[in-house]
Amino acid sequence: MTKLKDKVAIITGASRGIGQAIALAFAKEGAKLVLSASALENLQETNRLLNEQGCCDAILTQANVSIGDEVNQVIKKALDTLGKVDILVNNAGRTKDNLLALMPESDWDDVLSTNLKGAFLFMKACARPMVKQRSGVIINIASIIGITGNAGQANYAASKAGLIALSKSTAKELCKRNIRVNAIAPGFIHTRMTDKLSEQQRQEILKLIPLGYVGEPRDVAEAAVFLASDSSRYITGQVLVVDGGMIT
Repeated sequence: MTKLKDKVAIITGASRGIGQAIALAFAKEGAKLVLSASALENLQETNRLLNEQGCCDAILTQANVSIGDEVNQVIKKALDTLGKVDILVNNAGRTKDNLLALMPESDWDDVLSTNLKGAFLFMKACARPMVKQRSGVIINIASIIGITGNAGQANYAASKAGLIALSKSTAKELCKRNIRVNAIAPGFIHTRMTDKLSEQQRQEILKLIPLGYVGEPRDVAEAAVFLASDSSRYITGQVLVVDGGMIT
């Protein structure tokens, strides 16, 4: 029996990496998908992979996650087309790394707007239909950097720490309506974002991972399936760390 049969899931940042892996994993478990990215063409590869997997086309939407009107249009399209929203995965994110003293104010604003404000806007828009139907699951993709901090990533760390706090606070607000909110904090996962690192940087990071290897997007996706399903029905306000043991 599929774990997410007929559940309607909105996934942001679904064009590649972790977001794409979550889309494929959710579809495999029977979910109906509404995918969002900054440009529609970026979602074509995800849709192709879904078709190869034998799944129906997802609903593809374009939105700048930091603009409320565009976020609201994604939710409206989901409701108008599929009638409900059962699951929200806030995965859209970006990095603009620099030392604090050298970081342009615009880079701080851009990262916080995407990683934190975007999640807030989607959560606010989804909370309304979820409260009305008295059920829902929200999963925010944070990072271990939001727990440990990291030199050169003050903006990214702040955004992910804020996302964890946002998850915990809204979990307390929404639990009486049977809406669960949790965060996933990935560690070093093989994505385009981590591909930018040098081989020396990779080797140094590998020394910090007790399991001895880099995680794959599907490792985070399987954690998301668990948190989205009834298998985690008594879990809310938590941070599930998926990092190979880096910060245990």
